[in-house]
Amino acid sequence: MEFESLNDDQLIARLQMSDARAITEIYRRYWKKLLAIAYNHIRDKDDAEEVVQTVFIKLWDKRNDIAIGQLPNYLATAVKYSVFSMIQKKNRKDEVGQFFVMNHQSQDYEEEKIYTIFLRQYIKGVVEELPDRCRLVFTYSREQGKTIPEIATTMNIAEKTVEAHLTKALRRIKHSLKAIGISVAIAISFYIFW
Repeated sequence: MEFESLNDDQLIARLQMSDARAITEIYRRYWKKLLAIAYNHIRDKDDAEEVVQTVFIKLWDKRNDIAIGQLPNYLATAVKYSVFSMIQKKNRKDEVGQFFVMNHQSQDYEEEKIYTIFLRQYIKGVVEELPDRCRLVFTYSREQGKTIPEIATTMNIAEKTVEAHLTKALRRIKHSLKAIGISVAIAISFYIFW
């Protein structure tokens, strides 16, 4: 069978039958476009290549668990999620590293500053564990300051869906804070609750 002649829907069907030739053809068709999308966001070729590779690995690993409508849209969205995830992880590592460097230089940190840094890192960790779309909506809203209509337009989803994702994210964060004995009011008082 010539996989080059298959349309995307046929490739998806073959992919879900664990035919490795399907993932090879999908890669051949879309890797350049996906690399361009990733590079456009992170401006680093190595990181962009890593993002694209990760997307294809996840596509293969989850081939039986995912529902793909339009393959190009699915792949582009997966790249965007991976880019945001990579950026968040790098920022988080940088902040933690800076904290420890500064902590070794000066042991005179006030308890509130340490607590604030801990809470920020804890909440970032909770956000990283959110489902992809939920995390992306939360990131757009709280870190980039986008409005609900702007997020809906950017992600091509309904405003009610954006609201539902935000509600889910905030509930998860509140629940996680309560689980470790921190009230949301205390978190807000330390200016870390976005």
